[in-house]
Amino acid sequence: MMDQADRLRQIIDSLKLKQAAAQANLLNTVRKKTSKVITVTSGKGGVGKTNVTVNLAIALSELGLRVVILDADFGLANIDVLFGIIPKYTLVDVIYNRKNILEVLADGPKNIKFVSGGSGVEELVKLERNQLERFVDNIALLDKISDIIIIDTGAGLSDNVMSFVMAADEVLLVTTPEPTSITDAYALIKMVAHRDKDKTIRLIVNKAENAIEANDILNKLSMVADKFLDLKLNSLGYILQDDHVTKAVKMQQPLALSFPKSQAYRNVRDLSRTLANMHEDTTEKNNTGIKSFVGRLVKFLNT
Repeated sequence: MMDQADRLRQIIDSLKLKQAAAQANLLNTVRKKTSKVITVTSGKGGVGKTNVTVNLAIALSELGLRVVILDADFGLANIDVLFGIIPKYTLVDVIYNRKNILEVLADGPKNIKFVSGGSGVEELVKLERNQLERFVDNIALLDKISDIIIIDTGAGLSDNVMSFVMAADEVLLVTTPEPTSITDAYALIKMVAHRDKDKTIRLIVNKAENAIEANDILNKLSMVADKFLDLKLNSLGYILQDDHVTKAVKMQQPLALSFPKSQAYRNVRDLSRTLANMHEDTTEKNNTGIKSFVGRLVKFLNT
């Protein structure tokens, strides 16, 4: 039986969530659409996935889209490092109802918001049903303040990474011209194809020597996936090898801020314009929002 203290906590939790919802509505009282949830991933580490995430988010923000990044590379906090910002709270504070999602959002450059994942996945699967429902209602507030939610996953083919990949509206798969990177990217594509041949995967070749090399990789991966996996890949584009990227990382600044005229960031801008045009063209049912994403994520994590 629920005692008075438990009942009081429920009332306080409900009031906190209503206040957060009111805050989100004040930020945008007109918008009713759900956000597009994009997972950025790679078959192996070292391909520059997090760099792509951060700079693509900034480029999309420069185009007028409201972007939130969720760092789901749990434990490594790569987004924090690239922004040179240490958030006060993480997603774990939302999971255990210590904070609402709007309180946990950290301010990044160019109006970007980001959330550090902490040990979120491990904690998420431990929740009881009523705790999970409360968390889902809480994180759903992100749909009111964002157009695109970009989730930076860990690298590789672990169950956790694949759960994020399969739960997203679409996937950005980053590879490089290295043979091992291409092989691992194909392995990830194969795992997706076995689960859902209609999943939208957009390919990005990072650190390419030139456009010819990049387009050759994009075309070959697309052809092999179509022929052997019956899965249609989408080529989003490429980012050329650029020493400015390494310099920016050492400065703990996104390339977009430290070297905005660099070749690599010009390539990122091209990717962002393509992605933004696709975002405008998609219908409401293609953008299922963060609430639906979390529901699918938990389902995949528990299977």
